[in-house]
Amino acid sequence: MQALIDAGLPVAAVISNRADAPGLEIAAARGIATAVVEHRRFASRAAFENALAGRVDEFRPRLVALAGFMRVLAPQFVQRFQGRLLNIHPSLLPAFPGLGTHERALAAGVKVHGCTVHFVTAELDSGPIVIQAAVAVRAEDSPASLAARVLAQEHVIYPRAVRWFLEDRLLLEGERVRVKGGDAQLVVSAA
Repeated sequence: MQALIDAGLPVAAVISNRADAPGLEIAAARGIATAVVEHRRFASRAAFENALAGRVDEFRPRLVALAGFMRVLAPQFVQRFQGRLLNIHPSLLPAFPGLGTHERALAAGVKVHGCTVHFVTAELDSGPIVIQAAVAVRAEDSPASLAARVLAQEHVIYPRAVRWFLEDRLLLEGERVRVKGGDAQLVVSAA
């Protein structure tokens, strides 16, 4: 989230399901509106997501960018924001969806790992891929060292993907995304 703000993107609000989320303090310090919709205060997932969607709608965003939001969204929520709901995931999807991506990548012995910005669909960590960044996996890597290099690339590609969206440069063609102007949708890091 901070990378989006630092990139000068027009962030209307930061909404979290946790009152202690660091992003709320960062946003408030920059004069960005914040809101908390704590999922634990609702009797059901549907009630939480209806309240969350209502708060999102209050800010009338063109795009909803998930950043550190660690909850699976129900199909009804996803459908409500279909085509304008982005997520970043710390793996080269479709490999390693879900949690523990760095540990699983190392255990699998992959030679390349990375991150993916994608449009959110009802299926966990799937949906049309906007951009990916790849990093080499080193023999001495630990989950923490690999995660740090991947995170650095997340800060490169997420602002790029959001900017493309806001500039109306993303073309959704079925399950594929193309960028008007032919900008590279893959970043390969030498670091």
